[in-house]
Amino acid sequence: MEKEEKTKNGLIYLYTGEGEGKTTNALGLALRAVGHGYKVIIIQFMKGRKYIGEYKIKERLSPEYEIYQFGREEFIDFKNPKPEDYNLAAKALEFAKESLKRKPKLLILDEINLAANFNIVKTEDIIQLLSEIPKETTVVLTGRRAPKELIEMADLVTEMKFVKHPYEKNILAREGIDY
Repeated sequence: MEKEEKTKNGLIYLYTGEGEGKTTNALGLALRAVGHGYKVIIIQFMKGRKYIGEYKIKERLSPEYEIYQFGREEFIDFKNPKPEDYNLAAKALEFAKESLKRKPKLLILDEINLAANFNIVKTEDIIQLLSEIPKETTVVLTGRRAPKELIEMADLVTEMKFVKHPYEKNILAREGIDY
């Protein structure tokens, strides 16, 4: 017999840490949800690379799987972000608010933790968004250096720890495995 869920709002899962696997873990949840026929919306902060696998698969997993990118193709210089980076992040957060109204089973906010760490998105604005999660939705936050306020608010927190990486042996990122 399952326990009755006693939450007013949906759950918050947070994947952080310096190790690999945060986005990959979230995408595993997305695949699981789509497999059950549920709606999944993925919003990628600071990412604009259309050649990555999770973006390229969108047509094949449609209509349950939706993915949107709010970032430039180039990596952000976190010491000197461009005004466009702030504008795109603001649009992503607004899109996330609108997406919650659709009550998806899963809403993934990819790299939002790192965006908050560098103040490209205000942590207070993320907290406001998270306070409005419908009961039927689970929100996943990914990215290194999650602010402590988000960690405290989350229902599940996993920290990915860096142990070793193929890059240390000069093995570059591989299509279909690393992106």
